[in-house]
Amino acid sequence: MHARLQRLRERTNGYTVTPSQYVLVAYVAVGALTLIVLSGAAVRLTGSGLGCPDWPKCYGKAYPPLNTHAIIEFSNRVITGPVSIAAGAAWLLALRRRPYRRDLVWLGALLPLGVVGQAVLGGFTVRGALDYGYVMGHFALSMLIILAAVVLAWRAAHEPYSRERAADDTPSAAAQGSGHDRTLVWSLRALAMWGAVTIFAGTAATAAGPHAGGSPGQKINRLSFEGRGTMDFVIHRHGEIALVFGLAAVAVWWLARRRDAAPVIRRPLTVLCVLLALQGVVGLDQYKTHLPTQLVWIHVGLACCAWLAVLWAVCAAGRLAPLGARGAAERAAEGPLRAVSPAKFPGN
Repeated sequence: MHARLQRLRERTNGYTVTPSQYVLVAYVAVGALTLIVLSGAAVRLTGSGLGCPDWPKCYGKAYPPLNTHAIIEFSNRVITGPVSIAAGAAWLLALRRRPYRRDLVWLGALLPLGVVGQAVLGGFTVRGALDYGYVMGHFALSMLIILAAVVLAWRAAHEPYSRERAADDTPSAAAQGSGHDRTLVWSLRALAMWGAVTIFAGTAATAAGPHAGGSPGQKINRLSFEGRGTMDFVIHRHGEIALVFGLAAVAVWWLARRRDAAPVIRRPLTVLCVLLALQGVVGLDQYKTHLPTQLVWIHVGLACCAWLAVLWAVCAAGRLAPLGARGAAERAAEGPLRAVSPAKFPGN
């Protein structure tokens, strides 16, 4: 694999990308991959999921008929083109970045691979008549691709070893280098994992709800394990999980302030708390108004933004140092002090 990458680098020789230019490329990729999630949600919420009943063509042609649902579904496929270019550029330009960094190349490669996986899964989703399993997997894969894109953007903006790993666990340690508090790092990672559970529960709520992606009269395989009570059960469980996520976010935000964490950590946490508060208001309004399309789309958009915020906070907190690293550093610092300490002679 390394030899193949070397040959590809030689083929693209003659054009180089600076670190600042590549950071811009990575940010564009994050924006594009978030945009495709919102456009996909619009397809589902307008009942256009089967606007083109075949794939990759639409009614056997390379262009859609003059039908609203077909045009909406086909437009989402067209948007995949620029998104694929942005994802591919994040990988190919990583090969031409100078100084060359292998970690960015491997992370960048995940983006076009994810887009290809999304296209294939989208084909199965259409051919499977929008089966809820495919639809839930489609959204979950989108969140994983965004995860890879955020990590890529963060690492592209920071040179290796430019930030110390979290080895201390004192209230003032977090302010000494964008996050040296082990407790805060673990808290943020746990928060991100619970955020993923919350999003997955949200996809289940949508899969059991009225917005299954099909037009009136189309038979769609919705999530159903308790008959008509499935939607009510799933929505309530999603609300409970989301409530825990919101309370946990506030608790981690308070911990970050208590430990005097760096602003680069506190800012995304503050944004996350605000977004989750808005999510709660929108979610309650959805429930009272029987899930109108516009509010569900806003709910999905806020979910994407909250996912970006929690991922950014995790990246800002940094990585953990191996256990015992602090003790080793202290012993190394004490060694020279022992060497220069005054000798003890008998009779002194």
